[in-house]
Amino acid sequence: MIRIENLTKSYPSKLGPQYIFKNLNFEFPTDHSVAILGKNGAGKSTLFRMLAKSEYPDKGRILTNKSMSWPVALATGIHPQMTGRENTRFIGRINQVKSLPQYEKQVQEFAEIGGRFDLPVKTYSSGMRAKLVFACCINIDFDIYLIDEATSVGDPTFRRKARNALKEKNLTAGMIMVSHELDQIREFCTSAILIEDGKLNYFSDLEEGISAYMAE
Repeated sequence: MIRIENLTKSYPSKLGPQYIFKNLNFEFPTDHSVAILGKNGAGKSTLFRMLAKSEYPDKGRILTNKSMSWPVALATGIHPQMTGRENTRFIGRINQVKSLPQYEKQVQEFAEIGGRFDLPVKTYSSGMRAKLVFACCINIDFDIYLIDEATSVGDPTFRRKARNALKEKNLTAGMIMVSHELDQIREFCTSAILIEDGKLNYFSDLEEGISAYMAE
């Protein structure tokens, strides 16, 4: 269950508060992988950040009994002064990974950053950091994965690897995806939520949702 209750979200402006959502109520289906669709400025990224708890509503709340990942393409929780290994251990501990040594090994192998795993993350390129973040996320078993352009991480070989890992997770876990790539959405999602005028409209059929989005 992921339930939005009486949620209001606004941003300040010279003209006063600009409301993205006002007294919003909605329950996400958790038995489908869902794409969040909407034109620019509709509130896709705002909703996504609130689901990820990296941003909070003015009032109201989001309730869930599911474990949710952080956005897999976002370097959340990574400390630049710490090494890749230290960051991995830290993330493993706060997510209550059962075997830290096994998790550490899986992340190191998946990230493909070699000896730099034991160097401070501040010395990494943006691509290396993104690989580490993705590896840390995909090697934890969440109920729901928050996907934001995740398959654009790294070089073409790593992108294929990331896509295959997400496909495997999608067999047993749900996904909530924000992407501008409709091909990527079709690859991972079976349904859609279209944001229009601060309201969320659910389409159990993905293609119907895409058609409504394209017709805006």
